[in-house]
Amino acid sequence: MSDSVGIVTPQKWVFEEPITLSSGAVLPRYELMVETYGELNADKSNAILICHALSGHHHVAGYHTAEDKAPGWWDSMIGPGKPIDTNRFFVIGVNNLGGCHGSTGPSSINPATGEPYGSAFPVVLVRDWVETQARLADRLGIQQFAAVIGGSLGGMQALRWSITYPERIRHALVIASAPKLTTQNIAFNDVARQAILTDPEFHGGDFYQHGVVPRRGLRLARMLGHITYLSDGGMGEKFGRLLRTGEYQYGFDVEFEIESYLRYQGDKFANVFDANTYLLMTKALDYFDPARHYGGSLAEAMRQAKAKFLVVSFTTDWRFAPARSREIVKALLDADRTVSYAEIESQHGHDAFLMQDAPYMNVMRAYLNNVAKELV
Repeated sequence: MSDSVGIVTPQKWVFEEPITLSSGAVLPRYELMVETYGELNADKSNAILICHALSGHHHVAGYHTAEDKAPGWWDSMIGPGKPIDTNRFFVIGVNNLGGCHGSTGPSSINPATGEPYGSAFPVVLVRDWVETQARLADRLGIQQFAAVIGGSLGGMQALRWSITYPERIRHALVIASAPKLTTQNIAFNDVARQAILTDPEFHGGDFYQHGVVPRRGLRLARMLGHITYLSDGGMGEKFGRLLRTGEYQYGFDVEFEIESYLRYQGDKFANVFDANTYLLMTKALDYFDPARHYGGSLAEAMRQAKAKFLVVSFTTDWRFAPARSREIVKALLDADRTVSYAEIESQHGHDAFLMQDAPYMNVMRAYLNNVAKELV
């Protein structure tokens, strides 16, 4: 298709320099799996970093082979003529440290033992991901990003970029995100982790050596998470109370279409995602709170930033509700930063940031058109 970046090939970047993580743990070396789209201009000013959410990865757009049934997870947003236009921008997707799609993570070999890291892999925070992304930018010769963009957990990374490296980012696009998790969100994450931790096949995180996968725990964690990503209205419109056979079966097997859908999503996820990575990603969500080191003041934290901001929320997103985005906007205004805000009407819940709702796409296109004009 003319608006696709086409066939893309990921690259593994090896970093031999040790990194000291926020927890104090040290990784002597690490690898990041990266994909890029478009061309870096002569002065390297047109780079955009895409930060992924909990279950995301580096494959953001295009196809790995001609036989792929589905493109990258944000293909609707990235490509020639799309809102993140690869005719104008050089776009970078990175699988975060601790991930399970090629970057160093719990399933990688620990050089100290010759076995998978497993339970020995350290907890990573959003600030650790930003540090590794900055090191990648250094290797690419990119001194300043035109924009850092992310939804959900990716939006938290964009916020952290603006605070930690204010000189290295001109725009931060924070979509369907929050300045920190609510108590309810932390509770959801803990229930999901408990599903994994209590799976008999988990083996304390060292299930690799046993040749098993804590599939049941991963499946339950994903089913729970998936419910929170959708809106009540959206689920009702798609599934209602539809029965698979049209009649009650008076048992505990799948009867309602929503049950079938959730079990399918859980099974699919358990086949491709690493249980330890799921634990790490949810913990990074729990710990994110940039105001913590500024006396609890988000406005004070955002005073460090020099970027301009676009903050986007969705009306039916109850996991990262619009009120949370408005907290970010207020803090930015209190800090005298430049911010645009859009609250999009959508039936898709938290997943709306991945969808092609026209008002959302139009907002993104308009904002990024202005970012592109700065390159001229």
